Amino acid sequence: MPSSAAVDNPWFRRFNPSHSAPVRVVIFPHAGGSASYYLEYANALAPHADVLAVQYPGRQNRFMEPPIDSVEELADRLALELRDWADRPLVFFGHSMGAAVAFETARRLERDGDKGPERLFVSAGRAPSLPRDSAMHKLPDDELLAEIVGLGGTDERILTIPALRELVLPALRADYTAIETYRCAPGATVSVPITGLVGEEDPNATAEQVAQWDRHTSGPFDLRVFPGGHFYLADRTDEVVRLLATHLGG
Repeated sequence: MPSSAAVDNPWFRRFNPSHSAPVRVVIFPHAGGSASYYLEYANALAPHADVLAVQYPGRQNRFMEPPIDSVEELADRLALELRDWADRPLVFFGHSMGAAVAFETARRLERDGDKGPERLFVSAGRAPSLPRDSAMHKLPDDELLAEIVGLGGTDERILTIPALRELVLPALRADYTAIETYRCAPGATVSVPITGLVGEEDPNATAEQVAQWDRHTSGPFDLRVFPGGHFYLADRTDEVVRLLATHLGG
């Protein structure tokens, strides 16, 4: 069982702790996202898994901490923090930027001989070795916010409420800096199975781009395509949870 220090770790939110579940699912949020976005998933998975939703610095309960603008640094920190939670098998689920952070975290755990995930779910994130030529993190505030709201999954009020804009912009810009400057060697792999998930109308990560995750595992790979766009998972909770539960033995 994790120590009390681990349970109080600000890197993870445990909305619905399951002390008897045989496995832990670690959810890595998208750029600009927070742990609470995945509350519905944490509750739905509770019969099958103890869910840790990652809380990156610079938002919600970690608002006073400076955000981290590097996928590699986020992965370095999370690989260390997850050592305290390895008393049960781990499964990683990363959405968009979170897919890259989950992959790099798994790579570090394998490299260091620590207990890593038994499966990696990568959602709405193109394969890590593919070129990233967008530069949204360099846009002026208004344009950056409009682009993010246009993708879905973000409260439209940030466009009109000054206090809310000031609250979210630092973490949002740091996250987009992290994913848009992320570079991965073509031969980088993990040994565990990878399942790719994608919305069929996603403008940021196409099914073809997500399918190329098969280059980044020495284990099996499979791809699941859902109706919807970049935030298909908001409308497909039941289907995604059923898919996860199947691989969790539930």
